[in-house]
Amino acid sequence: MSRPGPISAKPLSVLLSDVFSDAYAKQGFAARELVTRWAEIAGSDIARHSEPLKMQWPRPVEGQPQEPATLVLRVEGPAALEIQHKADVILERVNRFFGWHAVGRLALRQAPLSRRDRPARPRPPDAKAVEAVAKSLSAVEDDELRAALARLGAAIKRN
Repeated sequence: MSRPGPISAKPLSVLLSDVFSDAYAKQGFAARELVTRWAEIAGSDIARHSEPLKMQWPRPVEGQPQEPATLVLRVEGPAALEIQHKADVILERVNRFFGWHAVGRLALRQAPLSRRDRPARPRPPDAKAVEAVAKSLSAVEDDELRAALARLGAAIKRN
């Protein structure tokens, strides 16, 4: 009777690699790393408010060099103007990631981001720090205003 061979478990990422590659290819992404490593490529401040949706490649013209693609970004509404002003920086970072002039322009789509993680809420300032700041605000007569200014001052000192 023959013995069965050794059992080798494969990581899920290896098994689903082709599935993900096909899905990203349908959206025009040559490499899925642009989506998965967006925070590293664009920078955390840009990635916090945007995410790549797809790359639109123009149709090739015979005898002409390939024109660069348009990177379509989903951007949170209030941050769209800032992202638009940083378009040159984003294009430079994306092209540096690819190693060639792959992307020539950005197109922005304002919509909520699909990410699941939400930024953590800032913790309240330390009570001792609030008391220390409140002591320096003795000239403020209104108690509620003094307390609010003390919390604000302690939060500013913490950061």
